[in-house]
Amino acid sequence: MPGAQDLRPVYLVTGCAGFIGSHLSERLVRDGNLVVGVDCLTDHYPRRMKEENLKWLRGQGNFTFLEEDLTSCRLGSVPARELVIFHLAARPGVRDSWGGTFEDYVRDNILATQRLLEWAKDRKVEKFVYVSSSSVYGDAGELPSKEDGNPKPISPYGVTKLAAESLCYAYWRNFGIPVVVLRYFTVYGPRQRPDMAFYRFIRAILEDEEVEVYGDGTQTRDFTYVGDVVEATVRATELPDGEIFNVGSGSRISIKRAIEILEGLMGRKARVRYSDAMKGDIGDTYADISKIRRFLDYNPKGLEEGLAEEIEWLRGSG
Repeated sequence: MPGAQDLRPVYLVTGCAGFIGSHLSERLVRDGNLVVGVDCLTDHYPRRMKEENLKWLRGQGNFTFLEEDLTSCRLGSVPARELVIFHLAARPGVRDSWGGTFEDYVRDNILATQRLLEWAKDRKVEKFVYVSSSSVYGDAGELPSKEDGNPKPISPYGVTKLAAESLCYAYWRNFGIPVVVLRYFTVYGPRQRPDMAFYRFIRAILEDEEVEVYGDGTQTRDFTYVGDVVEATVRATELPDGEIFNVGSGSRISIKRAIEILEGLMGRKARVRYSDAMKGDIGDTYADISKIRRFLDYNPKGLEEGLAEEIEWLRGSG
């Protein structure tokens, strides 16, 4: 932990061992900030991957790691000074959120957020950035999706993310916590979770295995590079309180076309097998990013460039 004489703000990152959280934590540390990372290292995917994500961070003097469950919110060791909170911790995944596992999503996405907000309301918080998901939109009637539309999630996961957004708004209105909500759209890049599409597709092509596509491949996604998401998240401290912002690429592409791009980048043909669409999967996602562009110089990377980096990472990870 930082010394008593160090009065710089503390940047608290929840979910710091995850795909996006580890990238965000590294960026903040490299910028010279004091960073406290919190993660309970759940078994949603292998712990060794999360430990690898933390490897560089653990060696940095301005980073402190706390293995904590936010539902108990024992964060007493976090210095009592000005805080910037980036709340990324959540139980991810649309397809796993049905049935008996819904209780886990309520606990990790709603209850954990409420407990963190309760903890934050009694502290000096400069900004509370809550990371939400395009899943809250559901099958949007109008594309591209705008922040002021009427979200209608079609998965339990989306329901929990929307509920947590509402909690953030309530704590802003009633306790003045300076909340900003970011809705991420299908993030990809190095360290992507193994259950996510591009990780699965690239790994299958590298190992000459079948690429399984849920649905017929005509569904479209707004794929957003992790570096662009991190840049927008760091700069979210400049955004007005109580507002919601889409963080996407501002474009969309079909799954079939995305696989063709992978084939071109990798110089290999994919063996594609189509299976039934999964319950809760959205037909099309497409972010209207005009709002965030009004406030920030936000210029997302092209898909081919970002995919080339993920391919290189996966080739090197064995």
